[in-house]
Formats: sequence, structure tokens, C-alpha cells
Amino acid sequence: MLHRAAIVSTAAVLAFALPAIAAALKTDAAKSSVSAVFKQMNVPVEAKFKKFNAQIDFNSAKPEASKASVEIDVPSFDLGDAEYNREVQKKEWFNGAQFPKASFVSTAVKPGAGGKFDVVGKLTIKGKTADVNFPLTVKKEGAGQIFEGTLPIKRLAYNVGEGEWKDTSMVADEVLIKFRVVTAQ
Repeated sequence: MLHRAAIVSTAAVLAFALPAIAAALKTDAAKSSVSAVFKQMNVPVEAKFKKFNAQIDFNSAKPEASKASVEIDVPSFDLGDAEYNREVQKKEWFNGAQFPKASFVSTAVKPGAGGKFDVVGKLTIKGKTADVNFPLTVKKEGAGQIFEGTLPIKRLAYNVGEGEWKDTSMVADEVLIKFRVVTAQ
């Protein structure tokens, strides 16, 4: 049980890393999601962040002028079990009491391969900030847009999993932060 909590915590950290672009666009929270996917004892586990705020200012004709920021409520990380959820908020994992927010702020958006965009920015989890980059897919949906992507991170780079949880044989170091941000306009 403790091992799954550790993995879920790692996923949550990854979820924080997920970028969202917002400012001029209104986010539809009911249709949007941020999750962390990691392996615990080589079994994939996915957990969601129930609360996050994405600010997106996107211009497809001039992507370099686009900006995005995402703030994730770390205590909203949900592994589907109250005991696991409490465990991942402890100091060894997310330390949610001291670091209640994770964030991503874009520093560059450029056209990429296959109609995608390359996003570069700063990801902060548990007080540690690192440069990250990932491909972003943008699709039109009615009057709105859908921004989707996956950001791979290493949980140990953000001190998610301290002490005995540094052992990657139980919870893998690799975490995928998956996001889908739907805008209403």
C-alpha cells in the first residue's frame, strides 16, 4: 500500500509538470485534466490532480507570441484511495503541507514537426525548478480548442520519493505528466 502511494506521489509530481497555456482563453475545467502516470513494481499507475488552473494565450498564426502557465493544487492529487492520497502528501513524497502548489510557465512556443508545437518552460515541483520541453497538439473543437501533451520527467530530480523511496525498483523514476486542456473560446 505504501509503495503505491509513492508511485502515485511521483505521478502527481509529473502532473504538475504538465504545461497548460492560458490567459485570453477560458478553460473548461470539467473537460480538462492533468494526470501523472508512473510504474510501481513495473505496473502502470495513473493518478489525477483534481484541481489546477491553466492560463492560455495561444496564437496559431504566431506561436512564438503564445504563453501558458499552469498551477496545480498538490493536495488534490487522487490515487483513488484516501490512505494512498494521505501518504503521497507526506514529506517523503510531495510534502503537500510545505509545497501545496506545483507550476509550469512557458518560456517559448515554436512550430514543431507534424503540425505540433514545441513548448519550452520551467516546471516547479516541491520547490525544485527545472527547464523542460515537450510537444503540444492543438485541435479546434467548435469555438474552443484542445491542448494536449505529455511531459516526461524524473521524479527524483524534484525530490519526489525521499529516503527509502529513492529506490526505483519499487517506484520508477520516470513519470509522464499527461494533460488535456479544453478552452471554451
